[in-house]
Amino acid sequence: MAEIIQTALYELHISLGAKMVPFAGYEMPVQYTTGVMKEHIHTRNKVGLFDVSHMGQIIIRPKNGNLSDIAASLEKLIPIDIIDLPKYQQRYGFFTNNHGGIIDDLMVSNQGDHLFLVVNAGCKKTDIEHLRENLGENCKLEVLENRSLIALQGPKAEKVLSEFSNQIINMNFMDTLKIQLQGFEVWISRSGYTGEDGFEISIPNENVNEFTEHLLNNEDVLPIGLGARDSLRLEAGLCLYGHDIDQNSSPTEAGLNWAISKKRRNNGIRCGNFLGSKRILNEISNGADIKRVGIVPTGRAPMREGVKLFKDSNDTRPIGRVTSGGFGPTVEKAISMGYLETSYTKVNTKIFAEIRGKRMEAVVTSLPFTKLNFKRSN
Repeated sequence: MAEIIQTALYELHISLGAKMVPFAGYEMPVQYTTGVMKEHIHTRNKVGLFDVSHMGQIIIRPKNGNLSDIAASLEKLIPIDIIDLPKYQQRYGFFTNNHGGIIDDLMVSNQGDHLFLVVNAGCKKTDIEHLRENLGENCKLEVLENRSLIALQGPKAEKVLSEFSNQIINMNFMDTLKIQLQGFEVWISRSGYTGEDGFEISIPNENVNEFTEHLLNNEDVLPIGLGARDSLRLEAGLCLYGHDIDQNSSPTEAGLNWAISKKRRNNGIRCGNFLGSKRILNEISNGADIKRVGIVPTGRAPMREGVKLFKDSNDTRPIGRVTSGGFGPTVEKAISMGYLETSYTKVNTKIFAEIRGKRMEAVVTSLPFTKLNFKRSN
């Protein structure tokens, strides 16, 4: 059995009363003494602080000094516009495989002389191998083990972080910033996984405890565990890799076509030329057989991952399945996401879920379940 890794903030989690669980090879806090429900609501109303140091941080540098060369190389693996990504901005994207499925979803940013990637913890090893096998000779890969990653999320996140530097105020959604704070360099992106405004902050391991404790001294900030992180992202309609998306699901099926740049689509100036492009470009033009949707049961019983979906109360052929589900504390009702055959995906379509041998009525709804509050430029 592989050794469970502890993040640099492990002892702080213990001191804060965290319940620790194994997750993606790491020992992570699932909740604190406040409890999942209150942690969720606090993040929506004030500021939640998350340890996300289990995620992979990767730098790709050009050996010849030409960033556009490695951007072009990476575009063969990710169907977004990386070549023209502005300096100090990031984009959401995903690695695709030969069959048009999703190997992992990730963030990539242009840092001037290098590209910076943040990938999911559970896919980190696979992603690194994929990059090493497929990037060109000009690409130098550096996997960062000496930096932690925390997320500061919620409507008061800007106020809290701008106490360290007023440069924070000028950042918009998906902007990045490198800045000296308290004598060490932090890398900040205005992004997150909750649907709220907020920041992800990469910090040297030796400085992360002091910095995190400083943030937690603010009365608006509470530590938040994986439990509330999951309910927050579900309300925001955001995919969890290995559940809502995987190596079989395509971007079109997952409702992620918005992330595929026009330049990479049919008739774009850099059309295709990425793994799985034949299937993906065909589905963008002609649609897919299944589609990810929001689902709300008419009763209070939550429909969780794996629940089969049917067109009526008697039919024996499933038309889909639930991939994520639970109670949404903000919307105060049970919510789910899942895949349905496209002909049943119209909003307000009535469907049925089979829960413990009984058919429960549900309705297809649009995503997200709650308003997204990212700070966008005017």
